[in-house]
Amino acid sequence: MRGLTMVLAAAALAVPVAVVAKAAISPAITKALADPARADQAGDDTRRHAAEVLSFAGVKPGQTVVDYLPGKGYWSRIFTNVVGPSGHVYSLWPHVAVKSYQSDIDALTARKFANVTADGQATNLPTVAKPVDLFWTVQNYHDLNNFGGEAGYVAFNQAVFAALKPGGIYLIVDHVAPAGRGLADTKTLHRIDPAIVKKQVLAAGFQWIGESIVLANPKDDHTLKVFDPAIRGVTDQFVYKFRKPLK
Repeated sequence: MRGLTMVLAAAALAVPVAVVAKAAISPAITKALADPARADQAGDDTRRHAAEVLSFAGVKPGQTVVDYLPGKGYWSRIFTNVVGPSGHVYSLWPHVAVKSYQSDIDALTARKFANVTADGQATNLPTVAKPVDLFWTVQNYHDLNNFGGEAGYVAFNQAVFAALKPGGIYLIVDHVAPAGRGLADTKTLHRIDPAIVKKQVLAAGFQWIGESIVLANPKDDHTLKVFDPAIRGVTDQFVYKFRKPLK
């Protein structure tokens, strides 16, 4: 384990570090968050730093977005108004999760958003009919360890790469594990070492754009399971932004 820790630490040092300046919140994002139809979820916006994270991602009207493993559709319901009628949102669940989350798929479908497709996929890798502008996954990347460990991550990130247009953005938000832990806490604490996320995504051919620290919480010592009442909802989280090269 000590040897593995040293290797991962070295890899982390080799990855460029950049904190992107706070982005201005666009009128489209402001309007989407103020939609009265979101009254049942708006109380969560401040804790989730929704405006800041959306602005950091750069989502805008007319874009196509994949919201991967979207849970009850919190982000999908915001995206529908941000991208507008000329854009589209693909809320995707991998095949392995369809049975467990069918009620969430049905609930999002029942809202009958004209520009949202809620889809339980036939495979565990994301697929889209046409390349998209933004691939977004929040608090799910650590769970991909259930898809075959390191090999599963390689396959997943390659699929995301293929799903994006040149210049498309890959945004990952997840719970922080202690430095050097790699994938060790993904199935127990539901946390992941940010350094290994960078390493894996860069290995797939993506460019590192930077990170937002709006979800950082220095009071989280990274030892508790993310569902522990003492930390649930306010874990220390990283927000990483990658880009598919233009060529």
